[in-house]
Amino acid sequence: MCGIVGLLIKNPLMRAQLGQLLMPMMLGMTQRGPDSAGLAVYTERAQGGLKYSLFCDVDGFSWERLGQDCEAHFGKKTALVIQGQHVVLTCDLAPELFKQWLSAHAPQVIFLSAGHSIELYKDIGTPAEVAERYQFGKLQGSHAIGHTRMATESAVTPNRAHPFTAGEDFCLVHNGSLSNAHDLRRKLEPQGIHFDTDNDTEAACRFLEWRMREGDDLSAAITHGFDALDGFYTFLIGTENAMALVRDPFACKPAVVAETDDYVAIASEFHALAHLPNVKNATIYEPAPKEIYIWTV
Repeated sequence: MCGIVGLLIKNPLMRAQLGQLLMPMMLGMTQRGPDSAGLAVYTERAQGGLKYSLFCDVDGFSWERLGQDCEAHFGKKTALVIQGQHVVLTCDLAPELFKQWLSAHAPQVIFLSAGHSIELYKDIGTPAEVAERYQFGKLQGSHAIGHTRMATESAVTPNRAHPFTAGEDFCLVHNGSLSNAHDLRRKLEPQGIHFDTDNDTEAACRFLEWRMREGDDLSAAITHGFDALDGFYTFLIGTENAMALVRDPFACKPAVVAETDDYVAIASEFHALAHLPNVKNATIYEPAPKEIYIWTV
């Protein structure tokens, strides 16, 4: 099942309303995904380093101490924005260096994302519970990608919730299932690509980001995916400057787009878009199978 939502704000004056507009979209997908939920939001670029989104549900864990230990180890200034079990830590460190230190120093912390703009929140619970826990309604930014999950092929845990990320400022949410995810893993792992979960969506995310690292632009990477990814899917993808939507050649999984001069909104079902401003005058359409849709900020 699962539900996907996405919102890209064309009108800069509306970016302060991103979370407020997106919240009803997430809640509208509750029946499609009551197990867990997540959201990647693209905000202003970090000053003085990269943003690292982290999660830890260990009682008594101190994010402040983690930041202090990071500063002491690397001699680099850190900044923390704490939101319950999540934190966005900003520091001028290369991702692999930071991830290696984090794995050795605080293995109970789950690394969620890295990038100049992306901030990522995901957790178990209904969409309403997760959205309230991390105050999705207050988020601001240029675009956001969200997901509500009904687990079918892996456990319900925070790290198996969507969005999945790879590289920097790249995320993906998925409605559907892939039949060759394990084969993709066997092909990618010799390339030095590490997997964190057994979720099929992670395989798609890492494959597409790997193609981009190899030189593809976003459209070319997705085109390669038509041959490499076997299964049913609607993918919604976020990068620092764009949002992309694609359905498999059979278009088995639903999606609807509403586009105005002010925004592009996407959901698995139209009722999740019905509250949006001026939606009655929007261009509304069902994306075609095996066609790539990309909108830029």
